[in-house]
Amino acid sequence: MTKLNRITTDPKICGGRPCIRNMRIRVKDVLDMLASGASKEEILEDYPYLEADDIKASLEYAAHQMDHPILSVA
Repeated sequence: MTKLNRITTDPKICGGRPCIRNMRIRVKDVLDMLASGASKEEILEDYPYLEADDIKASLEYAAHQMDHPILSVA
């Protein structure tokens, strides 16, 4: 089941960048923390207003962004 409904964009919040549930925490922020080695538990402890499904949604969003066709001109 998709968790993408947790990812929102609003031009008035973080310049329209994808955020978690209209809060001012961007998907990129969550991904950066994971990439730097933070565990899900550490992120949830540091950001108590986040939920485990928010982290899953960030990863799902990133996966969808990477899955696009690459077109080449013949």
